[in-house]
Amino acid sequence: PLGHNFICEGLHPFSLVEQPAFKELLLTLNPQCKVISRPTLRTRIDEAANQLKKTLLSHLSKVSYVATTTDCWTAHQQSYIGVTAHWIDEETLERRSTALACQRLKGSHTFDVLAGTLDDIHCQYRITGKVVKTTTDSGSNFIKAFSVFGEQSQTEEAESKSDQDSSEEPKADYLDTFSILEQDSGLEYQLPPHQRCACHLLNLVATTDAALAEKNNDTYKQLSRAAFGKCQAMWNKSGRSYMAAEIVEDKCKLQLIRPNKTRWNSTYMAVERIIRIIQENGEDAIRNVCEEFKVKMLSPAEIVFLTEYCTVMKPVVKALNILQSETNTHMGWLLPVIFQLQTKLIRLETSFKMCLPLIRAVQDGVQKRFGGMMQEPELIAASILQEHMD
Repeated sequence: PLGHNFICEGLHPFSLVEQPAFKELLLTLNPQCKVISRPTLRTRIDEAANQLKKTLLSHLSKVSYVATTTDCWTAHQQSYIGVTAHWIDEETLERRSTALACQRLKGSHTFDVLAGTLDDIHCQYRITGKVVKTTTDSGSNFIKAFSVFGEQSQTEEAESKSDQDSSEEPKADYLDTFSILEQDSGLEYQLPPHQRCACHLLNLVATTDAALAEKNNDTYKQLSRAAFGKCQAMWNKSGRSYMAAEIVEDKCKLQLIRPNKTRWNSTYMAVERIIRIIQENGEDAIRNVCEEFKVKMLSPAEIVFLTEYCTVMKPVVKALNILQSETNTHMGWLLPVIFQLQTKLIRLETSFKMCLPLIRAVQDGVQKRFGGMMQEPELIAASILQEHMD
């Protein structure tokens, strides 16, 4: 019979086994083949999932310490929560990872709903007392969930306070006796200590914090907006038709890379591609593209600005690539990578003038988001142990 693994690994719909053309194909390949029905397929997948969960429970029962990650997203007008678990094999010292859940999350993504769902998943796999930290992005609901129901370090508490709007005046809450008795005590869910995702924090440094360079320096603001405005015009034109793409390839021998709003490093890669085209094929290549697209050509000062921009942001990209590695990066890498990033930014201070405000803004962002972590004893110890392991 057709195995359920084929459906799961290929992400095929269950209805595939009912299609006459599919059955005909299988019978052509093997006349003795028997295609299972859709209800049987669903039953086998459920049985395989239950067996996999039992095996995972047995394995996790022998693990002393576990770290988990969680995230929420929306697709096709439905919300989901995903949770993964990671641990170090005590015999081989290799990292092991597994997916614990990928399930629907109904209703609003409020902090108590997130806390309850995550606590339930930890309880299902009997790892509540084993989870040393849970990593999430810097979403306000995740932060509040761990602030109310989790164990917070001093750094996390300080960051939570800094995220709040300090301009708001404190407001008095008037509650009757019944409301006080019904109020949550904060003990119904047990969440582990919280760790903010370093990659997400670096993305914030490269976007939110770097944007402050324009606020602090008018000359930088004018040059930045002029240069990126012309680049954006080229990116927009190049993606509107196949003929535009052919013009770019003919003039530049390379295609332009269009930025993706959800990934900051795509902006860096897009600018880097323009600079690479200029360095390899000369300014005439980009000038010819601009003439075909009827957009303004980059001025010499803007080209120098974009070149400096790539040089300044390259250490941030390298740090991001190291920290978002799926297999080789451990917590002990975090502080050394951030320290190296700070060192490289200091070295760039004496080399550039146009992008000096950008360097300052990135430095301030790194200090704001990672300064507290640089003082955490656990992270310092992890860095020392990682150096000995390497």
